[in-house]
Amino acid sequence: MSYPPCPQCNSEYVYPEQNNLICPECAHEWNPDTVNEDDIINVKDTNGTLLADGDKVTVAKDLKIKGSSQVIKIGTKALIRRVLDKKDHELDCKVDGVGEMMVTAKFVKKA
Repeated sequence: MSYPPCPQCNSEYVYPEQNNLICPECAHEWNPDTVNEDDIINVKDTNGTLLADGDKVTVAKDLKIKGSSQVIKIGTKALIRRVLDKKDHELDCKVDGVGEMMVTAKFVKKA
């Protein structure tokens, strides 16, 4: 039987115990039948569209990569792996031509 991933760390290794599901990686417990407002992460792109895991986005402006002379050009496509609850870099993305990196949501738009 397949269980939904952990809402805290997005781990796929969850297991049931009575009415709750438990994540062995972060020890988060939750009831899959109820949805908490705290568990839902609302991240919006530059146009105000809500972003979710698996969405395809494009870069809305040229971005310099920290610690490198490389620049991500406007219009570069990316795939959102995970949406995180962080202040500065909310999106864990796979950017075409660059690889895996964290990106701030206000610099992308949904494709």
